[in-house]
Amino acid sequence: AHDNSDLALEIAHLLLIDVVGYSKLPVEEQIAVMQKLNAIVRETECFKGAREAERLIRLPTGDGMVLLYFDSPEQPVRCALQITEALRKQSQVPVRMGIHSGPVSRVMDVNEQTNVAGAGINVGQRIMDCGDAGHILLSQHIAEDLIQYRQWQPYLHELGECTVKHGLKLHLFNFYRDGVGNASLPEKLRHRGRWRRANAADIVRPIRRQASPLIVAAAALMLAGLIAALGFFIFTHQGFLTKKATSPKAIPEKSIAVLPFENRSENEANEYFAAGIQDEILTRLSKIAGLTVISRTSTQQYKSAPQNLPEVARALGVAHILEGSVQKIGEAARVNVQLIKAENDSHLWAETFDRKLTDIFSVESEVAKTIADQLQVRLTGREKEVLAAIPTTNAAAYDAYLRGLAYTLKAATTPETTLGAQKYLREAVRLDPKFALAWALLSQVDAISLYTLSLQPTAELVEETRHAAETAFSLAPNLGEAWLAKGYYEFACLKEYDKALEYFEEARKFLPNKSWIPQAFVTRRQGHWEQSDKYFQEAERLDPRNVSLLTQHALSFVHRRRFDEANRMLEQVLNIAPDDIDTIALQAAIAQGRGDLTGASALLAPLRPTAEHASILEVQAYQSILERRPGPMIARFQEIVSQPDPALGYINGELRFWLGWLQEVGGDRVSAEESWRAARDELKTFLAQQPQSLFLLDDLALTSLGLAERADAFDFARHAAQAVPLESDAVSGPLPVEILARVAAGLGEPDQAIASLQIVLSQPGDSALGLSVPLTPALLQLDPMFDKIRNDPRFQKLAFPEKGE
Repeated sequence: AHDNSDLALEIAHLLLIDVVGYSKLPVEEQIAVMQKLNAIVRETECFKGAREAERLIRLPTGDGMVLLYFDSPEQPVRCALQITEALRKQSQVPVRMGIHSGPVSRVMDVNEQTNVAGAGINVGQRIMDCGDAGHILLSQHIAEDLIQYRQWQPYLHELGECTVKHGLKLHLFNFYRDGVGNASLPEKLRHRGRWRRANAADIVRPIRRQASPLIVAAAALMLAGLIAALGFFIFTHQGFLTKKATSPKAIPEKSIAVLPFENRSENEANEYFAAGIQDEILTRLSKIAGLTVISRTSTQQYKSAPQNLPEVARALGVAHILEGSVQKIGEAARVNVQLIKAENDSHLWAETFDRKLTDIFSVESEVAKTIADQLQVRLTGREKEVLAAIPTTNAAAYDAYLRGLAYTLKAATTPETTLGAQKYLREAVRLDPKFALAWALLSQVDAISLYTLSLQPTAELVEETRHAAETAFSLAPNLGEAWLAKGYYEFACLKEYDKALEYFEEARKFLPNKSWIPQAFVTRRQGHWEQSDKYFQEAERLDPRNVSLLTQHALSFVHRRRFDEANRMLEQVLNIAPDDIDTIALQAAIAQGRGDLTGASALLAPLRPTAEHASILEVQAYQSILERRPGPMIARFQEIVSQPDPALGYINGELRFWLGWLQEVGGDRVSAEESWRAARDELKTFLAQQPQSLFLLDDLALTSLGLAERADAFDFARHAAQAVPLESDAVSGPLPVEILARVAAGLGEPDQAIASLQIVLSQPGDSALGLSVPLTPALLQLDPMFDKIRNDPRFQKLAFPEKGE
């Protein structure tokens, strides 16, 4: 007998697919059906991404196929969803699927081709065989992996145990929701006597988040035995193990989430009004210290009245849910609200309010006060005043405020959303100059636009930010939003971080449940990294599904080159927003920072960003530069810069710089200089308006380096260092130092380059190239901008620190 002891076992995440009724079809139809199915599978993003990364094995099975993924248990599930969607749109091919994770071995078949064998495939086949057309059945093993990810929980429904071929007992789960999968009980299990129900009820129940201690212990023993006996490695996304969930934290009884209010107005344009009323009620509730109120960013991902309300409440960590609807009719409005105890989906209170628009504030106040009463929260005198406050008596001003507020509530802050918010908020304060809440929001919108540089930070805009904050504060010194506006002005406009913290801490007293108070950002700029982490954690408690918040916390780890922790945070983001391209690009940038160009390439290959996603384009460009294969990206950048988008501002010039760098690496010096000259001219136009802009100064220093304009390159680099001194900003301060290192390296000044690199590598910070990942030894080894000093022994010591002295 052949000795199989030397076969290398590895864990594969398997998707098995076959065509139901295939053998009954005429041969011509069999061929046509398989051609359709193969074409659909080959076009799915999961399939293409894994194939290009060489992390996929495909096995034909006559009436179907087996796809073996090796990075994450989510991959076969995502692929199944993509195939299901494509089949629904393109074809009526009746298929069933089975998904399982298990050990396999790669073997050579009779044709000397790579094949796969092992228990993983055998079990997967048995699982699929139990299904009917449309079913997506999962093994208990992979279901327990998926239950750790919130977006998969609603899809997972426990079927119980059944016996299959050779007496093998399998615990199965049915994967279905919202038209995906087949919700019915599989016929084979219902009629062949092999079915044993999970419980006495006839209802197929959703999978529960926690396994019993006995199951957990048994699983742990089984896993330990497998590891000891087989010695396999478990491969997961980005190289770190997906952790099992620990016991969930106790949900506070006096906690609530306000779900999106349904717009029942005949005019869809009144959506802003429903969103505004919801947010105002939520804001009033959030000012009650005795309540735990989940922020809008997390609740907005759900429907107005979801069917799986207890699951939504558990995901948000609250005991109660407020649902509502708003109907605006002329100068009147009808608001329906209902307070629900999530555990048993029971209604505690419901009310319908019919009000004139001039009296809409009474609805917001009454709803908040009634909820406090229902949840037995004792209000302080100040809280009673806050709930009863009427911010304006001018209905038109309030309508303009709600329209401006709606722009700030959109998922992403863009120049368009910022301009829209400013337009209506300026109208609101024009109509009612004593509207403190509108002044405060206008100041915050201005400050955020200045901080992110999504708009030109002109002197006029800085002055409006100051004036709006001061006006709000003078009108309503006990308004939390006014304190918040003052803090934003100190932070974004004056860079007075200590003063900003004082205002933010005061704002917290008035806004105890507001997550997005940026102490985490201020303390990060001050270099107080651990304190910043604590602020992020507190914000995440109140806003657990806010992807922007989680991404920013991940960036804090990136700045410190703590890439494993950053990736864990980014996995949380992808659990909430699967396939988010910004998150995937950041993971790719982390892989670049580690020198893992293969991993970065696999992540970037499926992405198709437009000019609006300039940062992602730059990560892709940098990948081509590090690989020194810039050809395809040159064509992409030429296409983009040929039709610049005016809304992108100075980013158009920045993209021209990248095009020049790509062209130079590709050996086309003439075209590179042409691109750099165009970039320089465009960037200088913006610098005239924003002379202290760190990003513009950095871009111009590198562009001048490309053009070998020695004096300008050093001047821009030094000016950037003066604009943001290293000691004043722990995040951005290292940027000018890195730029100086790049300029000095490229212009043959090794002493200055080495001295600057030693500083940059010794501390946390952002990236001078706008890629979010700071300079690392691995990047020094790959980046062509350092080629001129690559053989310097001092550079070698920095690029290869593991070699020691």
